[in-house]
Amino acid sequence: MIYPIYTYGSAVLRKKTVEIDNTYPELSTFVADMFETMYESDGIGLAAPQIGKSVRLFVVDASILDEEYPEAKDFKKVFINADIYERFGTEEKYNEGCLSVPNIREDVVRHTKIKMRYVDENFVEHDEEFGGICARIIQHEYDHIEAMLFTDHIAPLRKTLLKGKFTKLTKGDFKASYRTKIVK
Repeated sequence: MIYPIYTYGSAVLRKKTVEIDNTYPELSTFVADMFETMYESDGIGLAAPQIGKSVRLFVVDASILDEEYPEAKDFKKVFINADIYERFGTEEKYNEGCLSVPNIREDVVRHTKIKMRYVDENFVEHDEEFGGICARIIQHEYDHIEAMLFTDHIAPLRKTLLKGKFTKLTKGDFKASYRTKIVK
């Protein structure tokens, strides 16, 4: 099932998420649907709030980036109840976009390395370190389960300059190549 992507201005994107356990209804179907929705939308990551679910779950598949970023080869994962407990390395700028913020890309500064705990779709516990583009993608999706968007990381002056575009997003005045939804 392909879900519509909730866009900027939707309340669910700013709502606190809750942890889930292995009794979450039809988890394997939900995870498969998230991947299907992400691929249909040409994304490399998707968090549950982006499809209207306030749970601590996100999926990533960065393998499409493997020519430019070798660490992305075969990087397809499910993150449940994730907790980033350390950010380190250098801070680097990268031009990010988001399925929930269509047609807007901005430079975002993030750490190049992270350490995190999470469980996978089989509820196997992991404590891992990630670097490079994988760390960036994880941090971006992690922001979603923390009720944040990449736009929260951009400079105040840039936010002011983008105010008109943000207003158009909240009114649904944009085009996207995938199904979207705004629920206030």
